[in-house]
Amino acid sequence: VALHEREVETVERELVGEIRGSLYQSVLEAGGSAQLVNALADIYAWRLDLNHMQAGDTFKLIFEEKQVNGKTIEQGNLKAAFIGHSGEPLYAIAFDQGEGTSYYDQEGNSFKKAFLKEPVEYSRISSRFTQRRFHPVQKRFKAHLGTDFAAPRGTPIRTVGDGVVLEAGRSGGNGNYVKIRHNKTYTTQYLHMSRFAKGIRRGARVKMGQTIGYVGSTGLSTGPHLCYRFWKNGRQVDALKEKLPQADPVKKDNMIAFQLTREQIMGRMEAMVVPTSDENMLATRKSEYDNSSI
Repeated sequence: VALHEREVETVERELVGEIRGSLYQSVLEAGGSAQLVNALADIYAWRLDLNHMQAGDTFKLIFEEKQVNGKTIEQGNLKAAFIGHSGEPLYAIAFDQGEGTSYYDQEGNSFKKAFLKEPVEYSRISSRFTQRRFHPVQKRFKAHLGTDFAAPRGTPIRTVGDGVVLEAGRSGGNGNYVKIRHNKTYTTQYLHMSRFAKGIRRGARVKMGQTIGYVGSTGLSTGPHLCYRFWKNGRQVDALKEKLPQADPVKKDNMIAFQLTREQIMGRMEAMVVPTSDENMLATRKSEYDNSSI
């Protein structure tokens, strides 16, 4: 069998649309992918509930796409986004202050908190933080001081913030678990893993979003899921209700550079016309990838 190496081409794409149904459905109809929707959801997670976007809300995206022979093989690296929700515009502008790319609104405020909202993608919450839950294995009521995310076995688990691994091991009820100290205030723990990611051991430094292990059902568990626990000042709290600190905004020294990037992005997006809702297909546009374009 002859193997032929094919060149991967990176192009820049623009996607424009109006919400009809869900954001997920609307982006896919416009020519986007589930991967692109997930990237958008990660960026906007702390600012908008994308599950409650309304008919007539709009979106505009600029992103990179990898192609082979003109066929899409991957979409990602979202360079800028715009969501018009209830008449309010919210831009997400990719900008690097020297420590990697982050996303900022049109005022230069960071989109992210100091932590990700959830440690597992493509999951559902199967059990919430409560002082009284019927334990499915022990068959008795007891406190459940964590949040369970049901997900297929092997789904990557990501640390919700930068930090240092305090523990990476196995204990009876917890199964394989990792515990991370993020700072003097916050610590998180991830239970029932099938296995650890490479390099995850006591003392290892980790970055927000880094894979630290994979969903499993080790310990006291009836099926594959992640039990996610969250400590604040040494006390376990409900991670989903905790008001978390905002990440740093654009620094004063970088503000002029950011403003230039912002004006280019906003000008470009203003020229991206949203199709009217009675059109059969949402419009897409492609352009050659160009580092100087934004």
